[in-house]
Amino acid sequence: MQRTAVNPWTWSVALGYNQGEVVAGHTRTLYCAGQTAMSGDGEPQHPGDMAAQLALSLDNLEAVLGEAGMSLANLVRLNVFATDVYLLFQHYGLLAARLGAAGVAPATTMLGVTRLAIPTLMVELEGTAVA
Repeated sequence: MQRTAVNPWTWSVALGYNQGEVVAGHTRTLYCAGQTAMSGDGEPQHPGDMAAQLALSLDNLEAVLGEAGMSLANLVRLNVFATDVYLLFQHYGLLAARLGAAGVAPATTMLGVTRLAIPTLMVELEGTAVA
């Protein structure tokens, strides 16, 4: 797979994401459902703790990717939904660090939402990966 960043402006690179990515030569695409801070038994975890919910949501996204034989390095698109964008930004370094460690800066959209499917959840990550 060959990835080419598309950045008509450079400001987003400093924030850890590309405006777009052209992917050529891929053979598989994985569309991940939104991943939240749920235990393996489907129970919401860490009510009121954005940092812990973000970390577990990332862990769960990595688990889905891993099950498909992929990793964060395969992400080309990431949608982030948060019930409190200001609070999320206080912990965004956690997300940026994990993506940076994987050597990836997927095209990213962040949306503030009124609530998620389960009221105690604060953040949801939805990804698209190619291999």
